[in-house]
Amino acid sequence: MGVDALGTELHDLVKVVRQLRQRRSDQRPGVPTGLLGTLMHIESGPPGCHAKELAAGSGLDQSTVSRAVAALVAHGLVERRTDPTDKRASILAVTPEGRAALDEGRAWYEDVLRTALADWPEGDVEALTALLGRFVADLNHALHNHVIPEGIR
Repeated sequence: MGVDALGTELHDLVKVVRQLRQRRSDQRPGVPTGLLGTLMHIESGPPGCHAKELAAGSGLDQSTVSRAVAALVAHGLVERRTDPTDKRASILAVTPEGRAALDEGRAWYEDVLRTALADWPEGDVEALTALLGRFVADLNHALHNHVIPEGIR
């Protein structure tokens, strides 16, 4: 097993994650597909984050973040507040409805993970968590420090 096998497994993982997100969207349509992650970024970021900071922190372009924020505002999950330090700008804040949606979304995904990992020994779950965290950090480092060779897209 090597990098080729890892690439195949990652492709399969992305496919399953897409299917999982679609299932959640079908069962819990309160938060449109793909917006739960943006809502999580707003909640976990510094209080009073700007859309520009959200884009940088989430790795998405500003137009994508702008559309996501507009949808979250339209659904009453996020509100724009005037930035007290710059009255021309607005900051994003999760509403009580948004917090409830986050709590429900986290509980749903945790239930799915508990079900999927029910037969795994605790040590295997801990090892997967540690290795996945290391992999994400190393891949992020390679991406942001231009370690990925030119010509690879």
